[in-house]
Parts: sequence; structure tokens; C-alpha cells
Amino acid sequence: MNTTNLTYIYAVTQPTLSLANSLTTLHGIAGASLRLLPPTPDAASPHAKDTQLVFVAADVPEHDFNEAALKAHFEDLDWLEDVARTHHDIVQAIAAHATVLPLRLATVYQDDHSARQALALGRPAFAESMDQVRDHTEYGVKIYLTVPTEPDLDPPPAEPRRPTAGSGKAYLRARRTQHHAREAVHQQAQHAAATIEAIAARHTTWRVRHAPQRGALTGPEENVLNDAYLIPNDQAEDFQNAIDDAAQGFPDLRVEVTGPWAPYSFVALADAPDLDTHEPPP
Repeated sequence: MNTTNLTYIYAVTQPTLSLANSLTTLHGIAGASLRLLPPTPDAASPHAKDTQLVFVAADVPEHDFNEAALKAHFEDLDWLEDVARTHHDIVQAIAAHATVLPLRLATVYQDDHSARQALALGRPAFAESMDQVRDHTEYGVKIYLTVPTEPDLDPPPAEPRRPTAGSGKAYLRARRTQHHAREAVHQQAQHAAATIEAIAARHTTWRVRHAPQRGALTGPEENVLNDAYLIPNDQAEDFQNAIDDAAQGFPDLRVEVTGPWAPYSFVALADAPDLDTHEPPP
């Protein structure tokens, strides 16, 4: 039985020989081969910048990526994790060879022709974003703290055993000590955040503040800072070294630098133009 395919778009980029060679060794979702799609020449805007742009594309089965299927799949965490990991790996591989604008997960078009029309339609905005992130890389900085636990003391005993004055005072002293310890750690985290911001001002061109992570992603620690920075490539090493040096002054915190990443946090156009496309549910 023949399988109807849709055209899945991973990213916008500029074609280079090294990128074209690398794509021959990569495989997309469901093992599909990757290809470069230029815009349709007849639909190109006469006001577009003279920047050659292409989509990185691959086939995906229509029965898995049509609108109804995606609504169901986006409730399947195993399926979603596998697709998201493949999407991310492809984008990161592209970033090793060319400037890249990652597109939203599950951006699909009816066929290559529709995708090429959409690229032509979005080309001016894509070219502007490309200029903003060219020769830059995204890095993340996170601050974690371990919140002091409740004092390992029993509260003053209730009747019928009469508590002594000493036991009640000791319990209250322990609670105050624990409260002061929590305050001290949070104050240290605020100081660390201000220090990192000052370092970033010297080395980065753009910051995005993400919400702190919660739950299983942080384990027993509390994430109090989760920022992304767009850094010129020639400043990346100095930035990382400065953050590592500053972290030594905050022994009660864990400061983590992540990256290098493709500029996920700094691409204003998360979606390609909506032209004959199946969009994932919100």
C-alpha cells in the first residue's frame, strides 16, 4: 500500500557545501532522508534581501502528521519526546555548518511545492532574523540552590508529658536558624544573578529570561535562574570562563552553563508562513 507523505520542515538555513555533505549522513524522523528546498522563484518578493535561504526538509507519513493525528500524538509523551529529540538533533547538526533558524516542532506542508511557496513568502522576515543571529550562538545559564531542610527535631511534646522550658526554646532556636539559612541562600542567589547579568552585559548581545524549571527536572534543587544569552562566537569562551570564575564565589549555589545551542530562544519567527499547512494543536 502506498503511503502518502507530507513535507516536514526542520529549519531555515543558508546552503553550504559542508552542510549539503553532512545531510547525506543524517536521517530525520522515522529515518527519512533530508533535503534542501529553495523558495519558488516566481513567488519570491522583489523586496527580499539578497540572502539565499533554504528549508531543511524531509518526508513524514501523512497518517502520523495530519491535524487529527497530531492532536493525539501530542498527548503521547513517548512519541513526542522521540520526535522532539530528532528535531533538535537535526537543528544542532545544521548549526555546526551554517547559520540556522529552528522552526517549531511539527511544521509540515502538503508537499515540497507548498513548502517552497511558504519559504518565498516568509523570506524577508527570515533574512532579517538570519542577520540577527549570524555568527552568534545561544548559551544558557542556570542557578540552582539546595533549600535547607526543616530541622531534624521533634516539636515540644504535648500533654500528658510536660515539656521543659529548655526543649521548647531549643526547638524555636533551630527553626529560626533554619529560616535564616534559607534567607542567606536566597540572598546569595540574588547576588549571583546580578553578577551573571553584569558579566553578560560585557559579552552578549541579547538575553531571554525563561521561567525557572520545576519538579523532576531539578530534583532536590531549586532552579532560581534560567536565562538564555545570544553570544558572538568570538566572545563565547571569555563568557564561559567569566561565569565559571564568578561561580567560585558562591559555594552554596550550583551555576550551570549550557550550550552551545542553535538560537532557539532568539528566533522571533517560530513558525513558517501558514500556507496549506497542517499545524499542531496549541
